[in-house]
Amino acid sequence: MAESLVIRATAMPTDLNPYGGVFGGWLMSQLALGAGSLASRIGRSKAVVVHASDFTFPGTMAVGDELSVYAEVIATGRTSLTVAARGEGRERNGEALTEVARGQFKFVLLDENDRPRALDGAD
Repeated sequence: MAESLVIRATAMPTDLNPYGGVFGGWLMSQLALGAGSLASRIGRSKAVVVHASDFTFPGTMAVGDELSVYAEVIATGRTSLTVAARGEGRERNGEALTEVARGQFKFVLLDENDRPRALDGAD
């Protein structure tokens, strides 16, 4: 599956760390929201995170910069999807882009009773 844009958000003053840069925890949460959106769409059900790993923060963002989150399914199991997500920052007053975050999330699909359910097509 190809990478797709799943979220776009603007960094606000409440998203900053004590040093004035965008807080890594905010970036992780945006990646998780985007990855979860994709997992729910592909799985056609509720999808909950059971594992998150491989986070890197190669660039920085400032308040007002725009974050675009891209995600793609990189592995599937009987009841799970593993999604790679990356965040790209765009400076507020220009077009310069910087990769600011990257990570992976494993989701389990749940049925209406919150029990694991098989991914459509999985045995």
